[in-house]
Amino acid sequence: MTLASPLAPTERAALFGLLADPLRLRIVELLAGEEMCTCHLIAETGAKQTTVSHHLRILREAGAVTATEAGRFTWYRLAPAMLDELAASLGSLSRRAEHALRNRQPCASPEGWLARPPA
Repeated sequence: MTLASPLAPTERAALFGLLADPLRLRIVELLAGEEMCTCHLIAETGAKQTTVSHHLRILREAGAVTATEAGRFTWYRLAPAMLDELAASLGSLSRRAEHALRNRQPCASPEGWLARPPA
């Protein structure tokens, strides 16, 4: 994922999908504040180890989280690029929505009533 090129709709949907799960969103929120190992994430979320590990794997495969091994522990860190991509996508939508207030396509009807001047 790179900010230099716009994301395709499927890529944007995948990024938003990462945060669509409440537990994954909570993990992302926690990792935004500090590096954590699985035991910390389990304690903070109350989820089972297998569930937390499953969501961490999804986040790692998407490039949203990086992992560093230290002894028998693995520390997870949020990759800011993922949040930058989401923020850029939302910012673009916001700017387009502001312009949409001034844009309007004419309506068309099969009878062509829009083409006739009012009586």
